Amino acid sequence: MALKRGDQFLGADNLRMDTETGNYIAEGHVRYQDTSFRMVADRAEGNQDTDAHKVTNIQYQLVDRRGNGAAESVDLQGQVGQMHRSTYTTCDPSQPIWRVRAPEIDVDNEEGFGTARNAVLQIGKVPVLYFPWFKFPIDDRRQTGLLFPQFGLSGRNGFDYLQPIYLNLAPNYDATLLPRYMSKRGFMFGTEFRYLYEGGRGEITGNYLPNDKLRDKDRGSVFYSGYHDINKYWQARSSISWVSDTRYVEDFTSRLNGMGSASSLQSTVGIYGTGETWTAGLMADRWQLTDYTLDEQALPYNRQPRAYFTWDKPFGIFEAGVYAEAVRFTHDDSYQVVYTPNNGDSNANGDEYVRTNIRNKEYGSGSRFDIKPYISMPLSGAAWFFTPTVAWRYTAYQLDSTLANTKPLTGDRSPSRSLPIASVDAGLYFDRETSLFGTNYLNTLEPRMYYLYVPYRDQDDLPVFDTRPFTFSYGQLFRDSRYTGADRQNDANQLTLAVTSRWLRQDDGREKLSLSAGQILYFNDSLVTINNSTNSAAGSEQPIEQGKSAWVADANYMINDRWSMGATYQWNPNSRKEDLASLRTRYLLNNDGIINLAYRYRRNPTNNSDQLEQADFSFLYPINPSWSAVGRYYYSLLDRKPLEMIGGVQWDSCCLAVRALVRRFVRNRDGEMDDSIQFEFVLKGLSSFGQNTDRTLRRAILGYYRDDLYLVPPSNTTTNPDDYDPNLIP
Repeated sequence: MALKRGDQFLGADNLRMDTETGNYIAEGHVRYQDTSFRMVADRAEGNQDTDAHKVTNIQYQLVDRRGNGAAESVDLQGQVGQMHRSTYTTCDPSQPIWRVRAPEIDVDNEEGFGTARNAVLQIGKVPVLYFPWFKFPIDDRRQTGLLFPQFGLSGRNGFDYLQPIYLNLAPNYDATLLPRYMSKRGFMFGTEFRYLYEGGRGEITGNYLPNDKLRDKDRGSVFYSGYHDINKYWQARSSISWVSDTRYVEDFTSRLNGMGSASSLQSTVGIYGTGETWTAGLMADRWQLTDYTLDEQALPYNRQPRAYFTWDKPFGIFEAGVYAEAVRFTHDDSYQVVYTPNNGDSNANGDEYVRTNIRNKEYGSGSRFDIKPYISMPLSGAAWFFTPTVAWRYTAYQLDSTLANTKPLTGDRSPSRSLPIASVDAGLYFDRETSLFGTNYLNTLEPRMYYLYVPYRDQDDLPVFDTRPFTFSYGQLFRDSRYTGADRQNDANQLTLAVTSRWLRQDDGREKLSLSAGQILYFNDSLVTINNSTNSAAGSEQPIEQGKSAWVADANYMINDRWSMGATYQWNPNSRKEDLASLRTRYLLNNDGIINLAYRYRRNPTNNSDQLEQADFSFLYPINPSWSAVGRYYYSLLDRKPLEMIGGVQWDSCCLAVRALVRRFVRNRDGEMDDSIQFEFVLKGLSSFGQNTDRTLRRAILGYYRDDLYLVPPSNTTTNPDDYDPNLIP
């Protein structure tokens, strides 16, 4: 028998109903359901008119989330209920790995939360935590209250405990208080504020540590990021980063959420526009040094401000476009860093340092205007393309006297450069059907030629603000400049010859194998370099002599649907040595497991010395459907020391995850090591406590989240994924 009223349903083996009073009694296999709640029970009685009910020996399920449990009895009044001698879990009801037991739990469906008193959290049958008062969500609505804590142990901070306190201030903004205790440093006070509105959102985080016991000074940080849609074309964006000192990132990097690098932080404010044929922007940025082993010479120039505009549009068989940029560059003066002993103190800090007021270098400032109009004629057919392009590049400067008189500049405060750029990019496309080991493939052959001519212009009187040489790679074979930035435009009379071949499976189009190789033929010496520049952070390079560049080869091979390999190799015919070698392989295991193995080598062609040689092994190994092991061993063969070691285990089920990690890593440029222990407990559908290990594992193990592997197909990348120089500051 059953009763229905609106969204409510009540069924039972025996059901008695008084239609005049609305009272009912249901016995035997009682079933009840509405939009937010389902249950089965032995007996139920109540009144449909007043929406009051009493149920005994109940098992229940929350509709909006996975929450379920049991109770000795339940009193319901509309959307509010009270459960007696009850349990709550998000696990499978037949196998509750964890559950909250309480003599009384109040449930408010209108507010979206439950409140348990004298609650005990059980893992299996073992009680692990007691809560005199515990509030938890029963749907996805936000609620003010304590979040589960984060805690860990490290050599730098000692025992580290963070207790987030969430404040649900309004539907479109909230805040989280972040009190943090570090046994070696003291109490840190932090807060996070988020806001959201139609057309914009933002987040600001601040931290303050009064009188750090290890540094004997106040320390803090402020981070902000946000955007605002001005209209359908324009958007304002900003990202602000500030720390109190150059060791803040090293000491507290776990709370920085990946902002900046270990050497510097960038703050940017600007408005940006995008149209059908154009992009434009007006912005300003500033850099802050966050590595105590460096001085301000390592920082990039600040751009205060920078304006840019790009436009391109087809006209019949032609395409025309322009790139223009105007920038004002400034730079903080450089000060000497003097190191003093720590007076024999036996702590884990290493040596203390003193930054004196002796100015090493006064940079000065300057402005740069760069414009590059072009016209091209892209022609193509089913099996070929041919694109000639001509461009003119004009760059002019306005320098202050300090910068203009800095060696090797000549004192000219208004230097300029003007030159033409001509190129021809052409290629063919051949394909054939073939079969290999019983599988049908489409095999392609794609030869490509790129000719570039740029006349020589003496650029020694031009400053170097933001220009660096591109790291040589396969993509560099087809660029019209070997530099980032506009301070240098290399002279060129060169021809690139390259070829790519692919094997594509005909049944699904997946790439089985791709091979690419190419080389540049230099018909004349290329004399332009960034040597003797005004910016010591720009580095140095050798002029390119007439002859040939290094051979560049890329290969990617999918052995099967689980196992793939890749390689990049550069061989220099002039030195008869390899400039770069990279080998990488990846094997996908069942249950989202993965094994990565990589080797990287790079030679410094400037001084003909080894620059980098590393081996990297990482894995996520499922032991069984619930248990898995994780690890990474990242080793420098040149330094003969590990750069990072991670080992851990994790247990994951439908409703609970537990992770434990031990990590040892290089924490600064001096090569000092740090150790940490991280624990995380995730009660799915309820909360988590301990340190967030996801960020660490996702960075260390490529493919820890399987979707990360498919962001960019390997053969479509224009640069080598292993092309990394730890000595460069972004």
